[in-house]
Amino acid sequence: MSTDMGTGGGMDVDTGSRVAVVTGAGSGIGRSVARALAEAGWKVALAGRRREPLEETAAALPPEDVLCVPTDVTSAEQVAALFAAVRARFGRVDLLFNNAGTFAGGGVPVEDLDPETWRAVVDVNLTGAFLCAQAAFRAMKEQSPQGGRIINNGSISAHVPRPHSIAYTATKHAMTGLTKSLSLDGRPYRIACGQIDIGNAATDMTARMQAGILQANGELAVEPVMDAADVAATVVHMAGLPLEANVQFATVMATTMPYIGRG
Repeated sequence: MSTDMGTGGGMDVDTGSRVAVVTGAGSGIGRSVARALAEAGWKVALAGRRREPLEETAAALPPEDVLCVPTDVTSAEQVAALFAAVRARFGRVDLLFNNAGTFAGGGVPVEDLDPETWRAVVDVNLTGAFLCAQAAFRAMKEQSPQGGRIINNGSISAHVPRPHSIAYTATKHAMTGLTKSLSLDGRPYRIACGQIDIGNAATDMTARMQAGILQANGELAVEPVMDAADVAATVVHMAGLPLEANVQFATVMATTMPYIGRG
């Protein structure tokens, strides 16, 4: 496993393979997607706040094809360092899976949500996504051959809220605007941007589904979940398309979760 920051060190730059950056790669969907991309032949840079979970993700990957870069996506400086490290190590950036996010403040009524928590959610889910997309956009515009793809992790919450989820839901609606603007602004540079909206993938974040979660009618109900590997397969498909084709929006969800219809 490599954790070299790619700032020299005699390491050869490899420009012969597709290169992906996955944020939030230390657990859950990010870990599943990173491993699935590697299995599909991608070189993968893993980003997340803590090194240890990134190294756990990387342990299952070929050492020559993985780079771990601890990164706080809310820091413009750290995001810039992430993409500089990726370009130094692998030569280019072909894909960003913009996955890092938080559900902080979830379950708190609107009137009780403190402004600091609101700002923390916006900083990670929206500002962090923008900073990573901006850095990827710059790299993809400057490199030769020009272009690449950004896939933003939205949510079912990008369409409908859960009770007491105002900060998370607002940021996921905003993610859709980010996706559309990137898709439009990327056209002249062969930069494609799409969004995957996920419902109830089995991760630590959705563990509460199995104990019962608040529904719109005020009742608690256990909700079905799906394997995160099914989400990863969809991301790999989106990522593998030629840049002349784009999945603009995809929804992948547990088939019988309460979303379609009235519950």
